[in-house]
Amino acid sequence: MKSFKRELAIFKHKSSAFIFGPRMTGKTTLLRKLSFDAFFDLLDPRLELLYRANPERFWEQISALPKGSVIIVDEIQRIPQLLNYVQMGIDRFEQVFLLSGSSARKLRRGGANLLGGRALDLKLHPLTSSEIGNEFNLLSALKYGTLPKITTLLMDDKEELAQAMLASYVTTYIKEEIQAEAIIRNIGAFQRFLAVAVQSHSQIIEFSNVSRECAVPASTVKEYYQILEDTLIGFLLWPFDHNERKKSRPKSYFFDCGVVRALQNRLSVTPNAQEKGLLFEMWFINEIMRIRDYSRKPHEFAFWREREHEIDLLVLDSKGVVLAIECKTGSATIKQSTASRFKERFPDVPLIVASMAEDRKRISKNVEIFPWHDALEVYKALK
Repeated sequence: MKSFKRELAIFKHKSSAFIFGPRMTGKTTLLRKLSFDAFFDLLDPRLELLYRANPERFWEQISALPKGSVIIVDEIQRIPQLLNYVQMGIDRFEQVFLLSGSSARKLRRGGANLLGGRALDLKLHPLTSSEIGNEFNLLSALKYGTLPKITTLLMDDKEELAQAMLASYVTTYIKEEIQAEAIIRNIGAFQRFLAVAVQSHSQIIEFSNVSRECAVPASTVKEYYQILEDTLIGFLLWPFDHNERKKSRPKSYFFDCGVVRALQNRLSVTPNAQEKGLLFEMWFINEIMRIRDYSRKPHEFAFWREREHEIDLLVLDSKGVVLAIECKTGSATIKQSTASRFKERFPDVPLIVASMAEDRKRISKNVEIFPWHDALEVYKALK
């Protein structure tokens, strides 16, 4: 399998850390490359049974290691009780623990010991365009996503195998993340919800409409969207508005374009213009969030909507909005009426277009239009 240089700097702060990421993002591969004194793989059924029955054995083993040892525990959410011993190792022996997992839900909802600020909260995402490097292909990323294994298969011209692996992703996700962890009782209802949710990705959602389409209560729909966030499969982007009533209509995004298209059963179909627009918006916003997480920038995100006017992404820091970005797949720019209204509302905020079609920066109607990769550089330059 091709080796990618990942941008997540695990040892930059020389601290213990939780490293969460969806399945197949390469957590284990990344951790195996590090220098460590002990590696506990809780996906190993033998070890999982041992520590479930006798968690004290874990303490006996780590306490036998030298002071300051680096210890990796893969899939820590499988046995949350071990975190009590992790804290003891940090406090008594100055050990550094790297704790990976594909879901923080079981830890947070189960009252597990989250180490009280002793560990950083890091995230590993699918590959960024810069991690793939010169071989990055945007159309391929929109069609198949950028999970490391999928990207490697595509580079090796194994497109059919990549499609088959993506098609099995949702089965693995539901079986290993949802069913095995007993997150919900009604798997059938959740599968109906997932089918509806994936059709409205990158769009404003109404919880009541989703509720009606998948035949579950609106309160359950909200819980299901929270499950997508907790298991790192999706997230909600909320509108920038101090009126809380308007915040009932967020936009829904998934973490990877390939997984979305697999859920839609569209992997063998070339995206049409409308689908490409939604996929590009989802990919670009995910890319911005990955840069934020890896660079540890202090930013939050929202979108702006006022009557018929809308801007896809607002970047906020502690002082307010610092950048606005609209995603476009074609050569069109932002409507003049929208740009004017935005400037009235946010007179000092730069408003730019991230374009899939442009190869050079240009200015149209006082709006700067950047090729998508240059728009990413604009964000990277923010403090």
